Amino acid sequence: MTPSVLFVCLGNICRSPLAEAAFREEARRLMLDVIADSAGTGGWHVGDPPDPRAQAVARKNGVDISSLRGRQVKPADFRRFTHIVALDEDNLANLRRLAPADATADLSLLLDHVEGREGQPVADPYFGDDEGFDVTWADVTAGARGLAAALRRLRD
Repeated sequence: MTPSVLFVCLGNICRSPLAEAAFREEARRLMLDVIADSAGTGGWHVGDPPDPRAQAVARKNGVDISSLRGRQVKPADFRRFTHIVALDEDNLANLRRLAPADATADLSLLLDHVEGREGQPVADPYFGDDEGFDVTWADVTAGARGLAAALRRLRD
């Protein structure tokens, strides 16, 4: 079965699209066959592109996320994806509440996949300056590397 990962933050315009992009890049580098997507627990930004600052930091790191669009988590996601990865504890708690009884996806925090960072959130850069997006990119990249490596070990 092909691993499939849904990255989830609050609005799906900053952290989760960056995590999706970083994970896709790492999976490509490792030649890992995966499906990746992102969503938000809130619906404020459904249909919106990622925040311009998120697009800028991704572009600066060689990734184009301009075609991504915000969407909200759906009950079917808990069966469609093998892994649903939250960017912070509040969104993880919301996911646990939203999960239907027949959910099959494994839930985790992104930084649970980074040794020594278990339980830590990826800081939300939305209300900060551009430098916060650099910090977020570094965090989602570290999490994406750890998660992709774990999935590769499961495959091998």
